[in-house]
Amino acid sequence: MKIAITGKGGVGKTTLSASLAWLFAEEGKKVLAIDADPDANLAAAFGVPAQELSRVRPIAEMTSLIEERTGSRPGAPGGVYRLNPKVDDIPEEFGLRLGKNKNIILLATGKSKEAASGCYCPENVLLRRLLKHLVTERDEVVVLDMEAGIEHLTRGTAQGVDAFIVVVEPGQRSIQTARSVREMAKGLGVKKVYAVANKVKSESDAAFIEEEMDIPLLGSISYDPAIVEADKQGQAPFMLSGGLMREVSRIKEKIV
Repeated sequence: MKIAITGKGGVGKTTLSASLAWLFAEEGKKVLAIDADPDANLAAAFGVPAQELSRVRPIAEMTSLIEERTGSRPGAPGGVYRLNPKVDDIPEEFGLRLGKNKNIILLATGKSKEAASGCYCPENVLLRRLLKHLVTERDEVVVLDMEAGIEHLTRGTAQGVDAFIVVVEPGQRSIQTARSVREMAKGLGVKKVYAVANKVKSESDAAFIEEEMDIPLLGSISYDPAIVEADKQGQAPFMLSGGLMREVSRIKEKIV
């Protein structure tokens, strides 16, 4: 399974990403959890201690690696670089192993710059090649925690994703983001776009999302103070909220 999760900032996509990755790993599957959001929080959602967060360094910030693999140093004017750099060893080499059986590799990509931004071309080439490798060439379950959009995926990479999931909360801005993602996905030839409702506090919240959404809804996640408390304590939400894991488990079964 290759799953991409997106949505407006603050809706809970990172919590869903970490929870899904953990559930797959609990089944004994090997999982690549990819933090593709520049505002990287996926490590914290797994409960990685603050003193270890520095070990999850975004690939886009690894200047020496980018130069080694592409043949061009980021920031250098002009230059020629490899369009098909070696990336297959990056998850094992630079990822952080998590889980009781170390079945999860956590990897942060960092910001993927547009090729038109000149001196950032080497980063863009490496990250796009890496994402394509992760989605289309790996056997593991891949969970991509993305920013609010999918612009940094190429057509070939996007079409390799089994499910695009947009996390929404009760509110028009969140619903509009979901619609925008659906249109972007459609432009890349992707048809499997789903939604998950989060922070649902009442039946009226659920009804609002049901009425407003014109994207298939996989399920909903109830608002739970334990998730907020987990963030305060620096723990994984799925460790403190049994309700979260029951609801995400039902969502996972629908995806599968």
